[in-house]
Amino acid sequence: MSPYIIPFFIVHEGCPYRCIFCDQRQISGSITPVSKQSIIDEIEARLAAPRRNPESAMQVAFYGGTFTSLSRSRQDELLGAVQPYLNVGKIQSIRISTRPDEIDSGTAEYLFERGVRLVELGVQSMDSNVLEASGRGYTPEQVEKGFEKLQNGGMEVGAQLMVGLPGETTIGAIAGARHLVNLKPACVRLYPTLVVGGSELEKDYTSGLYRPLSLNHAVALTTKLKKIFDEHGIPVIRIGLQAGKSLEDNLVAGPYHPSFGEYVKSRMLFLRVRAQLHAQRGQANLQLSLAATDESLFRGPGNCNIKRLNTLGLMDGVELKFNLYQQRNTVQIERV
Repeated sequence: MSPYIIPFFIVHEGCPYRCIFCDQRQISGSITPVSKQSIIDEIEARLAAPRRNPESAMQVAFYGGTFTSLSRSRQDELLGAVQPYLNVGKIQSIRISTRPDEIDSGTAEYLFERGVRLVELGVQSMDSNVLEASGRGYTPEQVEKGFEKLQNGGMEVGAQLMVGLPGETTIGAIAGARHLVNLKPACVRLYPTLVVGGSELEKDYTSGLYRPLSLNHAVALTTKLKKIFDEHGIPVIRIGLQAGKSLEDNLVAGPYHPSFGEYVKSRMLFLRVRAQLHAQRGQANLQLSLAATDESLFRGPGNCNIKRLNTLGLMDGVELKFNLYQQRNTVQIERV
């Protein structure tokens, strides 16, 4: 069962580099730092509120910055605010996010002693040329070392990947996902690269040096990556950026859609149905049955998936049924 997460956003705190895709106005803007008292207040409020799954473990998460690049006193302040709740079992663990190259020999021990059990690394790419073009400042070898140090210290390690970074190819992105699989991440997040105002990427886009992926291309490539992780039992816990007014107001170009993750899941379901229908092509009196709760997902935007299947001739002689009692994400084809 997934943990109940209490999130805190330490936006850009500790970030040692200015990545090409990052909004510099946000970095230089006035951001109120998360305080020890604000952590305590939020935890108390969450503990007092009813939960849908009260038996699920509770986890505090620090997102948005490079946690292990913070001063040790700042790390102590943030982690220390959670310690009393860990000590009495009200909170079960902490997760943080950081860079692969900001893990030294004592990092895992320090974090583990303070209740951190999952570290998400902002990997972004496993291609050295793409990392260099994006201003990330580390190499795939450093990603491997970061995984190794954390896992040897008893940590679970998650990874964040981006699609459509400068210099990336479809072949390279797929190879990178397969490389990452070998590192055995506990979970993965997949994000499309967007051009936001104030970033270096905006300058490259404006000058014609960078061309973002189309929405269809980004969805198709992300689907390929998710399939790789699914095949190896690695949970993809997030697809696409969190929709919000700030992002939409600053968006210049790129494959943004508030339902990007649903588009990817829709395409995955379409590909499964297409393959199964193709395997039984030419047979008469078939019934294609899916869960009623998957109807919108299967149809896709503007009924596009059914239109594609019709164009391919795969729905000829096939009755489509959405079953109220069928399990989600299952496909059944039988003769009637």
